[in-house]
Amino acid sequence: MAARRLLSIFLFTVLASNAVASDEVATAPVSLKMIVYGSTGRVGSRIVNEALTRGHQVTAVSRDVARVKQQHEKLSAVQGDILDPKSVADLVTGHDVIVVSVRGSSDKSKDPEKVTHRVAAELLVGVLRDMGDRAPRLIYVGGAGSLEVAPGVVYADRIPILMRMMMPRSLRREIKGQLLTLAYLRTVEDIRWTFISPAKKLKPGKRTGVYRIGGDQMLTDENGKSKISMEDFAVALIDEAENSRHIGTRFSVAY
Repeated sequence: MAARRLLSIFLFTVLASNAVASDEVATAPVSLKMIVYGSTGRVGSRIVNEALTRGHQVTAVSRDVARVKQQHEKLSAVQGDILDPKSVADLVTGHDVIVVSVRGSSDKSKDPEKVTHRVAAELLVGVLRDMGDRAPRLIYVGGAGSLEVAPGVVYADRIPILMRMMMPRSLRREIKGQLLTLAYLRTVEDIRWTFISPAKKLKPGKRTGVYRIGGDQMLTDENGKSKISMEDFAVALIDEAENSRHIGTRFSVAY
């Protein structure tokens, strides 16, 4: 009887502690000022919604403000260009966190070094260095291509040849650019950056608030699937914004 009672107390303690942790994540005590680049995209718009739901102040940046469809008392839509140093410096000042969820190329070349997120990474780091102690955190939305599927082997190198041939060149360039962006950020030691990679399958879905955290290796479930909804990916990103558990590193999320 005593042993059974101790087991019951132990299980209650574990479950209770998990519930408290989830509740603490959902009700952050401090309202952050966040600025989101790529706020009108499928992932970016969900990040904006999740942040607003938790009571944070959000600045949604777009080259065309009319594309920002959300309306909220704590949301400001502004025009800006992530590839313009002056625009970035003016807009990020006074914010706590910068979120970058962008795609595309800075020019018409096929060079992965010229994809928007790779060029923007170096530009942002330069701006934040100039800001010194006033610089906000930088959270970068990455892809699954840079995750390891075997020791020293990333998913981008394991994509089947036929699938790779069918893949648009722009997407192949994006994947290579993500690898270059992460490699660059890993050389930066004086800026508070975080790179977050989703599971292999990232699609619209339900917000469950449940996910697992990994590192450089691709997470899979008991059926060998690697997936997460865009809604829960946004949950994981805002959790990181609130709790600052992965400064200067990359982490991954999946079910």
